[in-house]
Amino acid sequence: MASAYTPGLKVTGSTRIRKTRRLPIPGEVLVRAGDTVRPDTVVARALLPGNPQTLNLANLLGAQPSDIVDYMLKKQGEAVAAGEPIARSRGFFGLGAREVRSPISGTIELVSTVTGQLTLREPPIPVEIQAYIHGRVVEILEREGVTVETSGALIQGIFGVGGERFGTLRVVVERPTDELDETRIRPEHKGCVVVGGSLVTRGALRKAGEVGVAGIVVGGIVDVDLVEYVGHDIGVAITGQEDVPATLIVTEGFGPMAMAERTFQLLRRLEGREASINGATQIRAGVMRPEVVVSTASAAAAAVSAATAADAGAPGAADPEDEATVLDIGTRVRVIREPFFGRLGVVTALPPELTPIETEARVRVVTVQLRDSGETITIPRANVEILAGE
Repeated sequence: MASAYTPGLKVTGSTRIRKTRRLPIPGEVLVRAGDTVRPDTVVARALLPGNPQTLNLANLLGAQPSDIVDYMLKKQGEAVAAGEPIARSRGFFGLGAREVRSPISGTIELVSTVTGQLTLREPPIPVEIQAYIHGRVVEILEREGVTVETSGALIQGIFGVGGERFGTLRVVVERPTDELDETRIRPEHKGCVVVGGSLVTRGALRKAGEVGVAGIVVGGIVDVDLVEYVGHDIGVAITGQEDVPATLIVTEGFGPMAMAERTFQLLRRLEGREASINGATQIRAGVMRPEVVVSTASAAAAAVSAATAADAGAPGAADPEDEATVLDIGTRVRVIREPFFGRLGVVTALPPELTPIETEARVRVVTVQLRDSGETITIPRANVEILAGE
């Protein structure tokens, strides 16, 4: 039987999830293998060197570069406070004396008797990496970070903005076709991950920011509303670093698009649990999907469950990155390009021969029966993605 390989969009209520948490520079790992962690547990820490500031000390003192060490009130390597005197010339019989004060708090890093320059270094900037999910530390990366594992639900979206956040999952609409407007966002949703239906409105995005919502998961969004929310056009680079009040994950596409029933019902079953979300998206090489991760129990129970499933080789415990992405007859897929963008269906045929398309290119195609209308379409295989999961 013909088959093919294609990227998959994972929506599953039970899988094993591993996340590697890595520092940008070498630092200190703060947990041990086997430790149980929460999303806000700091697992590793490093210190980024502070910004340097340079003073032309010779000019400020009216001295020769070779003499500036004689005028220093602080030595190289010593700490100084903002406004503290660091050098002073004696002048002639006390006349014309000059004093130089530190513009910052930091450390005297370098005094050059060749250029007459003094370099101050601002205090180091702490960088901390959190666990992001409930789970158990299964691997220590020496001076770099850790790998955290848990068992639970994984829901991937098609697009997102905003970084890692976590909060209690709250479904605020009755049906996946309902719009998420400002009337559904209430003060008690502060710190929560709010689930909507077909569309999030501009008013709802504004209200979510005012209330302090941690994240929004919804079927669709109007593109101009997204640009206003982010503050600039979205390019083709990786998203996830946007300065937005709440992380936004879109599960279906742009415009009013009802959330897939399967996705909506899974999120409804998970309501009240703590969810970790990340809007980071990359659609080119090295695909990254925005995601919602919900441990099936408390951090300790989830860790035990994951470890037990791994040891036993239990069904449904596979790492999501290792799940098969084989396109075959009967595979459920989503169309990811116009004119059928966002439509769901089932593969009914995989013709092996190359087929000409409108652009006159010859490509391998797939025949899909659309779920909503029953219509059968034939499109390039690159235009679909697998809906992986339960």
